[in-house]
Amino acid sequence: RFSQYGCKDFYLSLNYKANLIKAYFSDFDHKYKINYILENKPLGTAGSLHLLRRKIKKTFFEKFGKSATDTGTSEGQIALFSHRINHLTEHLKSNKKDFSTQRALISMVGKRRSLLDYLKRKDIERYRTIIKELNLRK
Repeated sequence: RFSQYGCKDFYLSLNYKANLIKAYFSDFDHKYKINYILENKPLGTAGSLHLLRRKIKKTFFEKFGKSATDTGTSEGQIALFSHRINHLTEHLKSNKKDFSTQRALISMVGKRRSLLDYLKRKDIERYRTIIKELNLRK
């Protein structure tokens, strides 16, 4: 059902009975990819999300940076800021009085703007490419 909305990669954080769960999902013929994150000890939901955060960052740097380990490129940083800005914007739609998140969002928008200005000064083609790829209005 998620695949009709464009979701093709799923992450499962496993600890207890990991092999059993992997075997269960390997029996299905599916049109999506399941990635497994193995926990050394039970971490709960928050711990699993913390492990997943590393995977998300790696994806941004693979797509927008020179490589997965090159975390310093402006494009990778801008893409990561854009993802976090979109996430916080959605959060603020349902939590209008969360002023600390609102302040963090404004700070992130400023940092992204600074990186975009830097990229525009240094290499206008890279700037235009990242604006187009991320659908940023400018």
